[in-house]
Amino acid sequence: MTEFQMFIMVALATLATQCTRWTPFLLFRRGTPSVIRYLGSVLPSAIWGMLVVYCFKSGTLIEGSSGIPEILASLVTLGLQQWKRNMAVGISGGTVVYMALIQHWF
Repeated sequence: MTEFQMFIMVALATLATQCTRWTPFLLFRRGTPSVIRYLGSVLPSAIWGMLVVYCFKSGTLIEGSSGIPEILASLVTLGLQQWKRNMAVGISGGTVVYMALIQHWF
């Protein structure tokens, strides 16, 4: 790839990013429609539900991995979230516990 082609790719990526950032402001200058406000209140929970299903979809309790690392990491994540009320702390703590368990650091 030539330098000119790389420049064009970066320029197009920049343009696409700016378009997606500014389009909502241009479309909703007069106010946010009620449908968009409703989706903004409902979708975060739906995304979390999808993430949980995706994380556990390939787990099995009768073959290979027993699912114990996943369950323990999930419990740590939930516990830290309830204790600290900070999403970054919960996710980070759960990730560290999960990685420690599957890498046999204990």
